[in-house]
Amino acid sequence: MPRYWPSGGLWRHGDFLKLWSAETISQFGSQAGQLALPLVAILVLDASAFEVAVLGTVEFLPFIIFTLPAGVWVDRLPRRPILIVGDFGRAALLTTIPIAYVADVLSLTQLFVVGFLVGVCQVFFDVAYQSYLPSLVEREQIIEGNSKLEISRSAAQVAGPGFGGALVQILTAPWAVFADALSFVGSGLFVLRIRKVEDAVEVATVDGRKVSLWTDLKEGLRFVLGNPNLRAQAGCTATSNFFSSLAFSIFLVFAVRELHLSAGTIGLIFSVGAAGSLVAAFTSMRISARFGIGPTSIVMAVLFGPTFVLVAIAPAGNGAIPFLVAAQLVFGFTVVVYNIVQVSYRQAICPPRLQGRMNSVMRFMVWGTIPLGTLAGGALATWIGLRETIFVGAVGGASAFLWLLFSPQRHLRDMPEPVDDSASLGPTEDVMPEPASV
Repeated sequence: MPRYWPSGGLWRHGDFLKLWSAETISQFGSQAGQLALPLVAILVLDASAFEVAVLGTVEFLPFIIFTLPAGVWVDRLPRRPILIVGDFGRAALLTTIPIAYVADVLSLTQLFVVGFLVGVCQVFFDVAYQSYLPSLVEREQIIEGNSKLEISRSAAQVAGPGFGGALVQILTAPWAVFADALSFVGSGLFVLRIRKVEDAVEVATVDGRKVSLWTDLKEGLRFVLGNPNLRAQAGCTATSNFFSSLAFSIFLVFAVRELHLSAGTIGLIFSVGAAGSLVAAFTSMRISARFGIGPTSIVMAVLFGPTFVLVAIAPAGNGAIPFLVAAQLVFGFTVVVYNIVQVSYRQAICPPRLQGRMNSVMRFMVWGTIPLGTLAGGALATWIGLRETIFVGAVGGASAFLWLLFSPQRHLRDMPEPVDDSASLGPTEDVMPEPASV
């Protein structure tokens, strides 16, 4: 009898398949929710462009406040329970949106509070999630694992926004948020079924006492800032995130009020354009193997910044659709290839005991610019206009690749071995590396 189901690699890894299933369900719901939550503000509460941008800022503010201490806690605690609490916590918070809508008490204040608290849960979930994968699979399976997880995210980007847009148009935006809440419940249930027992967490001690949170945190900072490739990666991604969030923070307002597109059409554009992400998820391993980690990252960074130019020059009405789809295709492909290569690189070189802190420092640096970008986007749109703000985001994002170009990473071809843990400074030392320079 012919076999139609893949059986090699991680296809035979039951616990990874559960993690993958959890991520797939969560991603599909989140794609609907990410479109729906700002549309609740725009369509239900008639929020201004600045208020929508503030909502985006509030959602990402936890990445500035909590990411660094979250990394220390993730390295001190089992990571699976953190994932479960993160899933169920977000489900409970998002469910309050449709409840308030039905009770006719929904307000922008509630959206801000829910967005902030969901962001807190996501901070701990994301840091634990990226740190959990290397403990679940073998080192040589990390790129395969990240690629499979990225396939789910990309597939969700293809189908999720269209589904979310249809929900918004047929059932109203708050019910699309409820679909996101249900997805987190499903994700949490799959994580609950993972059987592998994590290795015991070893907390550093001095004279029989646990080292302070600040001491542990400094060790994570030293590891990231002391590695020129990680510094360059952080600078490139942070720059790109700032300018892309500056442009995207007012994109939905621009699409609805200047391009005169419906929620369903916007969702369809995201879905069709996200096909680029799906192609990238399937081909990133071959691309990086063919051209090398450094050159692949640089080329992708060169391309994903300027794609917002296509958005900025799009005409009003249905004529905007080809421009927006093309921008989504290029942006989705380049960002996904970049993310898979870069995340796999830093997971591979980091010692297991530093995974949480390394991921939290990187996440703080690269996602911490997002609320700054969204706030700047709202203010800039009020000052110079929506279309002009998107163009500023495109021009600024085009400079992100320079961090990688002027770093040793441009010569990096193969996945390196893990950094020698014994070479890092001990947790009680206070020497900090020199700051990165551009």
